[in-house]
Amino acid sequence: MVRFGICVLPTDLIPPAVEIAQTVESKGLDMLFFAENSHVPVVHRKNSYHRPEMVQPFARMHDSITALAACAAVTTRIQLGTGVCLLTERDPIITAKSIATLDHISQGRVIFGIAGGWIKEAIENHGCPFRERWAVVRERALAIRALWQTDPTEFHGDYVDFKPLTMMPKPFQKGGPPIYIGSNSSKVPARVVDYADGWMPIYEKYEGDPLVDIKAACEKAGRDPSEITTLLFGAPRDQLILQDYATRGCAGFIFLIPPEQSGNLIPILDEIKKLRDAINK
Repeated sequence: MVRFGICVLPTDLIPPAVEIAQTVESKGLDMLFFAENSHVPVVHRKNSYHRPEMVQPFARMHDSITALAACAAVTTRIQLGTGVCLLTERDPIITAKSIATLDHISQGRVIFGIAGGWIKEAIENHGCPFRERWAVVRERALAIRALWQTDPTEFHGDYVDFKPLTMMPKPFQKGGPPIYIGSNSSKVPARVVDYADGWMPIYEKYEGDPLVDIKAACEKAGRDPSEITTLLFGAPRDQLILQDYATRGCAGFIFLIPPEQSGNLIPILDEIKKLRDAINK
């Protein structure tokens, strides 16, 4: 079955997170992702991700893991994902503990989406050099996975370094929730194959065919392509495009809901449900 879900920017200006989660589950969809961003510096450089109307939502998002924990308490079926957790802005030991806790609260329904972030000044406010953000993401992801899978755990790298420690509980899912990278540069397929379980490319931002490129990266690295899950982020509401991706092995579609549409989800979810039924018939 191909999974269908949505991603929203969870702020105090849209319906409560728990209400959104209950609605998504009642409509028969499969996944709910929350974006995250800790803050927006008043002065920050612009790049391809910047849109003036997005500054306020990015500055006032709820903490994604906390919000997802509330959603886990009022749902029983849908998968709950970070879309995405910015590891450049998070301590790896605390993050490993938080995601493991969320995985227990949800009884194993967590997808751990990760990335580096795009606001240079915000990343640097957390003590992470912007130019080294992907090296930081890699080490923190590896450290988090080690904390989930071994005890005692130790890790020694350039950005994460700790002597043997005990951290419990381990996640509900054996080995920990799947780690998916949410990013769109040409370097991402190699990163996914190196240290992740899946990829969430954004449909209109990735310049290439993600399914072709991830397979090529697997072949180059000697990794089995069946080990990698691809969820198309920012999926178009176009049945023909979705059918093509599904036929070629895409495991699911995540539809991005702009903040201005988050208050009127019912018709959007109904449309997505029709697409889900058509693809999975």
